[in-house]
Amino acid sequence: MSTSTDVSLSSYDEDQGSKLIRKAREAPFVPIGMAGFAAIVGYGLYRLKSRGNTKMSVHLIHMRVAAQGFVVGAMTLAFFFFRYGLLHVGILGKT
Repeated sequence: MSTSTDVSLSSYDEDQGSKLIRKAREAPFVPIGMAGFAAIVGYGLYRLKSRGNTKMSVHLIHMRVAAQGFVVGAMTLAFFFFRYGLLHVGILGKT
């Protein structure tokens, strides 16, 4: 009986940066949605000071709806992008 501890799993061999890059290549709209969400939330927090007479809860609801709308829009674009085979036309370097 030989016990080999030389088990190599690809998910454990890569570091966080290379895993993120690999996942971004597999699904390019996920990082776009995440970046848009972060940008909208950042802008909303920046505008928090000059919200005027708007209540805090209303401002936060508007910010949440805008961020979720961006993510849903990115997911919808990704669906149509992959559904109608735009990757096979040559976009994103694939043929």
